[in-house]
Amino acid sequence: MPQVTAEVWVPVEPDVAFAVSQTTGEVRMRWDPFIREQHLIDADVPAKGVRTHTRARVGPRMVSEYVSYRPPTSVGMTMVTGPWFFASFGGGWRFVPAEKDGRAGTRAVWKYTYSVRPSWLRFIAEPIGQWLLGREIRARIAAWARACEDPVVLDSL
Repeated sequence: MPQVTAEVWVPVEPDVAFAVSQTTGEVRMRWDPFIREQHLIDADVPAKGVRTHTRARVGPRMVSEYVSYRPPTSVGMTMVTGPWFFASFGGGWRFVPAEKDGRAGTRAVWKYTYSVRPSWLRFIAEPIGQWLLGREIRARIAAWARACEDPVVLDSL
């Protein structure tokens, strides 16, 4: 299955980095360029097995489920229902302590794995998916990195 990956270093500890990545509501809308609407479906807080409804700014909707939730190191999700062109979709975000120029912080690695349908269209759709999802994940992780230094976001944690 095709994958797209992005990584970045942020000047906050992993627990803060993880918490920023899991913000919801207005705080999430402040930093996440992908999401137009997002809410937990069957819980008040994220956890393994909890489902999330997400509507992208460009329109598609997806219900995903947390398949792992391990603060402050990692989180993973898989698509339950979503756009017709995804046969499957999953994402994982990892957070590890890392120094940069002698400064403590966190290295974040975000990855999307997907397959497209119909299968006969893969030779065209997968390169488009690599480009589109690659652009989206890079923009999203860059926005998240800025949020890790945004006083409004940090004060909300």
